[in-house]
Amino acid sequence: MPTITVTKPSRPRTLGALTLPLLAALAGACSSAAEHDGSGGSNGLSGPGSDSGPGSGSANPGDTEAGSDGGWDSGDSPTSSGGGSTGGATGGDPGGTTGGEEPPPDDGEDSTSDATSTTGDDSTSTGEPACDDQTPVVLYLSPDDSNSTSSPVQVREAVLSDWGSLSYVPIRTWEFLNYYSFGYEAAEKGMVTVLPEIARFAEDPDDHYVVQIGVASETVKNADRPLMNVTLVLDESGSMSGTPMELQQEVCRTIAGSLRAGDIVSAVGWDTVNAVKMTKYKVTKANDPELIALCDALEPGGGTDLNGGLKAGYELAHAQFDAARINRVVLISDGGANAGVTDIDIIAGGAGSQDQDGIYLVGVGVGTPDTYNDDLMDTVTDVGRGASLFIPSVAEAHKMFGERFVQTMAVAVRDVRVRLDMPPGFSIVKFSGEEYSADPAEVEPQHLAPNDAMVFHQTVATCAPALVDEAAEFKVAVRWKDPITFEDRETEVVKKIQESVAAESPLLKKGAAVFAYAEGLKAYREAPEAATLEPALAALALAEAALPGDPDLAEIRSVIEALVGE
Repeated sequence: MPTITVTKPSRPRTLGALTLPLLAALAGACSSAAEHDGSGGSNGLSGPGSDSGPGSGSANPGDTEAGSDGGWDSGDSPTSSGGGSTGGATGGDPGGTTGGEEPPPDDGEDSTSDATSTTGDDSTSTGEPACDDQTPVVLYLSPDDSNSTSSPVQVREAVLSDWGSLSYVPIRTWEFLNYYSFGYEAAEKGMVTVLPEIARFAEDPDDHYVVQIGVASETVKNADRPLMNVTLVLDESGSMSGTPMELQQEVCRTIAGSLRAGDIVSAVGWDTVNAVKMTKYKVTKANDPELIALCDALEPGGGTDLNGGLKAGYELAHAQFDAARINRVVLISDGGANAGVTDIDIIAGGAGSQDQDGIYLVGVGVGTPDTYNDDLMDTVTDVGRGASLFIPSVAEAHKMFGERFVQTMAVAVRDVRVRLDMPPGFSIVKFSGEEYSADPAEVEPQHLAPNDAMVFHQTVATCAPALVDEAAEFKVAVRWKDPITFEDRETEVVKKIQESVAAESPLLKKGAAVFAYAEGLKAYREAPEAATLEPALAALALAEAALPGDPDLAEIRSVIEALVGE
């Protein structure tokens, strides 16, 4: 089995034009929109067991003692850090430049170093950290968000298009796990399904284990979702000429096709004068003629004032805010503008706090990988608590705003937090998400959309292998808020380590393949040689054997083979 090279994030987001004054502004900008309303074979890999079966974590909210937060809300729990905090990195990646000898984009994580264990100041005589084999390990995990998918699409298009380069393409591992489907069993309404999986790769050290955690939401059909308030903020600047404008029109038309009677739409352009194109329009049916006409009439050469468009858009979104509806601002652009302090204040002011509903921002990048600038959407969607997408084709527009419309636009459960409890001596050495920490206050909760899953894939190691006996177990606890009442709910699933390792899991193999693919791409970008992708190809072969005919794995193979020239 290959060595799956994945790394912890270790650097803060690169924000381009955003500077320290902006970060200070972000810290205080979180008012609620509600105030405006007034209301297979092993192939060398053992997979996870299923002690209580997939979906067992969706039964009921966990019982906790009155007045106790179970360690969720403070860093005072007497537990080992298991590797310390890796917080802060969220992957701001410059893009949209060509030529020259500029370095590759900063993916918001260190692509060469693994997570390191920090169990305190105690060390051995050689200077190595002492093994804490007494204190249980509790870590809190964050994936950044569950439905941003921009970077894997940029990678695919860059490699398979005539451009054929990864030089200026962001590669954020967690977005690859977001983009590809895992098919976890759906939860009951308002609940989540939790499925922890534990495995050992045959060629890994004896003290290493692979842990994959799936947190899945309920299934919601478009016909059954709540009605929407959608505000479109449309880029008509000169840089949108050609392909970007055509794709913006297609995204607009596809959204129109997914809306239904009773949804409300407003639309604004980037202009300081007469920015409003449509106000509180009640949709009559899918593909409403007036909305289609608006989409078709878009053309480049208009205003370039992002601030004017955002201000007008959020004013309309606030004015029509309805807590019973899904409230969304959809910003579409080729990324040619920079967000300033005022823009971020506007977006953050609409996003809502953890106990209030908000107006969430979906950022849609359009164009081609060699011209699209990823900075804008990655920054504003992080603040706006929504998805960052890249749409390079009509097919992708239909996929994300047709097939996945509810997943892209809706919220199933709010403020999801994931806690991993491990025996003494364990630490994370490789991690797929944005951040993890022993202090829950350092890990930001994330919303989970319907028809979606958060997937965490990590390698853990123990300095005390003798403690991994038949009784040793991992526990995964998940806490979230009800999407309507904001009531706290919690569930947990416990897995015996040895029993789980003896079982089989195609989904963990798929996670390992996706993981290795993203990390292999980073290595190939630094050293473009076929050998750097061999671990990814080996992991992919194991996943294909477990899941024959899987379309996601076929796409991954096509990209890798295009890079190595097969």
